[in-house]
Amino acid sequence: MSTRPRRWRAFNTAVTSAEGMPLSEAPHQHNDPSNGSQKIRMILHPQLEADCHLLGTLPSGTVLLHRNAMIPWIILVPDTGVLDLLELPSEQLQSVMGDAQRLSTFVTGYFQCPKINFAAIGNVVPQMHLHIVGRRPGDSCWPGPVWGNLIEQAAYTDEELAGIALHLKDSINLKT
Repeated sequence: MSTRPRRWRAFNTAVTSAEGMPLSEAPHQHNDPSNGSQKIRMILHPQLEADCHLLGTLPSGTVLLHRNAMIPWIILVPDTGVLDLLELPSEQLQSVMGDAQRLSTFVTGYFQCPKINFAAIGNVVPQMHLHIVGRRPGDSCWPGPVWGNLIEQAAYTDEELAGIALHLKDSINLKT
């Protein structure tokens, strides 16, 4: 049995950022301050592109916001081709989990959610992505999981998207 992590093949398709810019025109590289090198960002799976707004990047990956504003739902897409979270090298796993923890703290504070649902499922979308979902009693699918139960739809306004991105930039140094 191989101990090498399974990898996801990136797709190259268009996506729109929170500012309305096609992702193909948005930066795919950032400078790594630890060694001065440039790091290529992963290309997003088409389903993530369709379901999410691009908010920006953190050291471990790309930060998305689910388009349905009924539930505060952040998605962190680590910069890796590895399929499963627990297959990451220890140092990268620590970085990803640190960013996930900061995003969780942001969601509980900014959206005033007393509970976070955290998942790295990957059954439908093979590209590794972490769900950080703010929950509160009485939300549209409480107490069940959001997957398969989020029937109601609402859209974020441009002002709401800009406010979320600005607060993430100020609170956890999101790069936009």
